[in-house]
Amino acid sequence: MAQPATGQNPHTRRIAEFVSQLRYGQIPTPVRERLKLLILDSLGCAIYGAQLEWCRILRATLEQSDKTRDASIWGTNRRLSSAHAALVNGTQVQGFELDDVHREGILHVGAVTLPALVATAETHAQLSGKDFITAALAGYEIGPRVGLCMGPQHIGQGWHSGATVGVFAAAAAAARALALDTEKTVHALGIAGTQSSGLMAAQYGAMVKRMHAGRAAQSGLYAALLAGEGFTGITDVFEAPYGGFCTTFSRSQDRFDLAALSAGLGERYETMRVSLKFYACVGSNHTTLDALTDIRKRHPFTAAEIEWIVVHASQVTVDHAGWPYRPEGLTAAQLNLPFCAATLILTGDAFVDQFTPDCVNDRSRIELSRKVQVIHDPAITALGAAHRHQVRVEVHFRDRSLEHETRDAPCGSEQNFASEAQIIDKFRKLTGTAMAERQQNALIGAVQRLEQLPDSRAMIELLRLA
Repeated sequence: MAQPATGQNPHTRRIAEFVSQLRYGQIPTPVRERLKLLILDSLGCAIYGAQLEWCRILRATLEQSDKTRDASIWGTNRRLSSAHAALVNGTQVQGFELDDVHREGILHVGAVTLPALVATAETHAQLSGKDFITAALAGYEIGPRVGLCMGPQHIGQGWHSGATVGVFAAAAAAARALALDTEKTVHALGIAGTQSSGLMAAQYGAMVKRMHAGRAAQSGLYAALLAGEGFTGITDVFEAPYGGFCTTFSRSQDRFDLAALSAGLGERYETMRVSLKFYACVGSNHTTLDALTDIRKRHPFTAAEIEWIVVHASQVTVDHAGWPYRPEGLTAAQLNLPFCAATLILTGDAFVDQFTPDCVNDRSRIELSRKVQVIHDPAITALGAAHRHQVRVEVHFRDRSLEHETRDAPCGSEQNFASEAQIIDKFRKLTGTAMAERQQNALIGAVQRLEQLPDSRAMIELLRLA
């Protein structure tokens, strides 16, 4: 690996050096194997997402104006231009709150990295399976580090980090796929950063929240393609004191950490800290759902017995998911912690079958959600971003109270990562209505043996339906 760079843009350049110089042989075997499981999970989420209403609207709208048909829309038989395919596929991955998340970096990594990379591999550069893995790793390493640099205050002040931070993961993956040198990768990062945007108010019911990851993937793809042709960007996109990414997206300079951008780069792999979801809701809610499940296993209860529930949580969880539920759309239902808690208690799960359009106005869920209070616990906030999902849950009844504290390790998390069998089972559940078992098996096998493929398009072709 290259030594730390110096000059006016040492952090931007260090990232660009890592991306441009990364080679497959440098990647430790456990990281490669984990990355393939993360890829499979994201592809399953996208194939499921293809038939969701917001994804159909987006695809149909783009088909009216985009007559290019050279890049696949996963889980369909449709094609669009590579940039619009990245937009649609990213939206599909993030379409139902089931995709991966780097919890501390607050980024859905696959949703922004893979759509840009697949679009590049399908239409702009022939990549072997090893090349594909290498380029994917560039995105999975850089995106979370930008999130770590910005910290939880970034989303706390209203930016949707998946959209704002995600452009850098997409640009890094596409730049590596295009084999850009260090200088052009610097420009790709600078072009990506100036396209960064995404507002958290979208979480209260708007379909556009689903599109944020797609736009980040599209912007990262544009950035790499333009940089490859000599188009220039902001060369000190992270360091710039005026109008740079960090200074613009944080209220004050002491609220971001530039050193986190390259700390341990090439030695400590953030890819190994990406978590998977087994509930179809925002990651901030998972520890509460686990806590309620554990309490109920030890002391069975019914919804009718509950007087009230108190969730003690970090300020980020309170802001992100603890607001009073309003029936304004499925997005709001899946992001709201009280509603998701009510869903789990009343139905026994919080996966895809529990979040159908008619659930939004379900009176029983809404009434039970009114009994759930999410309150700030300064002690949890003080633990820092790595523990922002830790909660203490109290369930109060007329004659007793039960309590459970979780240490932020739901199934699929970095501390409690899912098995290959669990991930494949999730993939089959998500893709079963769209794909025949034969195609499922072929796609699973292609991802498992990705490094053996002479051309990654053999895997990409399996994402299409006949």
